[in-house]
Amino acid sequence: MSTEIIGVIGRRVWDSRGRPTVEAEIRLSGGAIGRAIAPAGASTGSGEAVDLRDGGDAFGGYDVTRAVASVNGEIATLLKGRDAADQAGIDAALIALDGTANKGRLGGNALIATSMALAHAAAAAAGVPLWRHLAQGRPVRIPVPEIQIFGGGAHAARRVDIQDFMLMAPGAASFAEALDWTAEVYRATGLRMKRAGKLQGVADEGGYWPAFATNEEALDELTAAILDAGFTPGPDIGISLDVAASEFGRGGRYRLALDDSALDTEGMIELLGRWLTAYPILSIEDPLAEDDEAGFIAFTSRFGRTCQVIGDDFLVTNAARVEAAAAAHSANAVLVKPNQAGTLTETRAALDAGKAAGFGTIVSARSGESEDVTICHLAVGWDAGQFKVGSFSRSERMAKWNEMLRIEEELGRDAVFAGHAALGRSA
Repeated sequence: MSTEIIGVIGRRVWDSRGRPTVEAEIRLSGGAIGRAIAPAGASTGSGEAVDLRDGGDAFGGYDVTRAVASVNGEIATLLKGRDAADQAGIDAALIALDGTANKGRLGGNALIATSMALAHAAAAAAGVPLWRHLAQGRPVRIPVPEIQIFGGGAHAARRVDIQDFMLMAPGAASFAEALDWTAEVYRATGLRMKRAGKLQGVADEGGYWPAFATNEEALDELTAAILDAGFTPGPDIGISLDVAASEFGRGGRYRLALDDSALDTEGMIELLGRWLTAYPILSIEDPLAEDDEAGFIAFTSRFGRTCQVIGDDFLVTNAARVEAAAAAHSANAVLVKPNQAGTLTETRAALDAGKAAGFGTIVSARSGESEDVTICHLAVGWDAGQFKVGSFSRSERMAKWNEMLRIEEELGRDAVFAGHAALGRSA
């Protein structure tokens, strides 16, 4: 089937926060069509690609008519007549067309929607699922899910300092079993919250809205819920944290609102170290602020042999930053978010840099999501090993968990669950 691009359409659609976002549609001369929707983050790293928003009064300034115009105008002109199978070449042309370091002229939201739609169109033209198109015959694994149970930080009006209290089940035999285990823990957590009179709805990503006096109370409750669900907290099923320390730390100073305490870098490391000793924590994301490289190095040196240390705001899906982190031993895993990079080619480069360094690699959604399931296919097709979507509720989250179940089913006896081996560990 011909892969010549004959049509590029940008449209304004809506994300899970009820905010406008960009959908791109690519049409090929052979009849294939690819669509993708740009996500949006709440806590963002300073080095990531930026959304182009309209500003002004409409929708709180979040409208995207200018970004949609980028797709329908300059981007459409650039792409028409080109070969959709040339993902790298077109992504490079999109980057050059924008001409800014942060994708701010045309909009990172316009570029990533277009780049993902391009991949979908090429896969459709080949008559294969996107993950198979990306894998190109290479072996793949079904990733270990990271699933939010409590949402805090920027996802829950800062009711607790820590942004994500998540569950990981690397000891499960399959992705389906990992979801089964999580469903039981999620249910047990809700029952505990209800009995305590603390059930107050859900946060941005579907995790329970925290109603705790301390950060440790959330850890206590999650550990207890694992036990209530009939599991033993430990290596096979344990806790993953997204500290998102850049949200409350700058210049080596960390202000924890719940504890009404100000910590320096060493104090923050000691606090997290006590949690690692007291709770079954398998992974910690952004334990220090993005400007605290020395803190990342110290934390990884002390705990990286037993705990996965993920860079998100610290690495912003940037291959050069991942390579620098590997050289400095400042992390042992990288979170990979397509809209942080702005194109799939740049996203893949960051993931490949992580793999080359022996890092854990985690393909991740954002807090502002949609029904788009592209990242499921990236996680499998690129053999990431880990997958972070949000919680076990809200349809924009469940769409992705359910799509991964379909991919696992399609693989059948060839499905390999990544398990413990997928987690990053320092040598």
